[in-house]
Amino acid sequence: MVAVELRKLVRSRRTWVTVLLIDALPSLVAVLLAVTDIGPRPGKGPAFLSAVLQDGTLFPLAAIAIVLPLFLPVAVAVVAGEAIAGEGQAGTLRYVLARPVGRTRLLVAKMVSVIVFVLIAVLVVAVTAYILGALLLGDQAGVASTSVSGTALSTQELAGRTGLSLAYATLSMLGVAAIALFLSTVAESPLAAALGTIAALIASTLLLTLDAATALHPYLPTRYWLSFVDLFRDPILWRNVGRGTALQAAYVSVFLAAAWANFTTKDITD
Repeated sequence: MVAVELRKLVRSRRTWVTVLLIDALPSLVAVLLAVTDIGPRPGKGPAFLSAVLQDGTLFPLAAIAIVLPLFLPVAVAVVAGEAIAGEGQAGTLRYVLARPVGRTRLLVAKMVSVIVFVLIAVLVVAVTAYILGALLLGDQAGVASTSVSGTALSTQELAGRTGLSLAYATLSMLGVAAIALFLSTVAESPLAAALGTIAALIASTLLLTLDAATALHPYLPTRYWLSFVDLFRDPILWRNVGRGTALQAAYVSVFLAAAWANFTTKDITD
């Protein structure tokens, strides 16, 4: 069942159009930076964007920081929201379940498919950003890059920390996927599931700006998304990275359990 869902994902034109749309903004930013040679001041704009004019190989990190707050989670919400509700709206869910396919297996296959979509999107953005950064903004080969703390990082250290950052960005989206998948088992249409997930993320982002909601901040799904920046401090600050990992694990566990409980007891009439 997992293989079937993965084939559907890879062969879908919508998958690649969505990935290209996510990739479009950081690519445009790279071109604009190269043409104008004007970047934001340190501490302004997305993380690492102020440093890419000196070292274009840092642009994958800036690209992830650009797409992570909005474009990537919206795409994940749409893809995961369509997982079950889309089958129901198309009238194919009953026929899929008529085969010897358990509901649990189908739900797991859908989640795996969404995870693979996130991996594809993150890798495409990172690879494209690295190529554009090296070609348009300069490759500091043989020159140690500087950490957020101002200390030098070797090429190996930079590659390792970049890999950890991409893994953390992927993990940050799994909570979004779990919420959307749960709503996909509840809603009658994929649009409603996607919009419900996006509304939850907008509410989380808004509450993070309110001092009155300080007590809620550690539990909001968007709270630690950009904590991958701490991986580039010297020494690495693991506290928020660990908290973000634990928080996303909690969201995935709770909402996947809720999705399973609802889907396995739901009457399928479409």
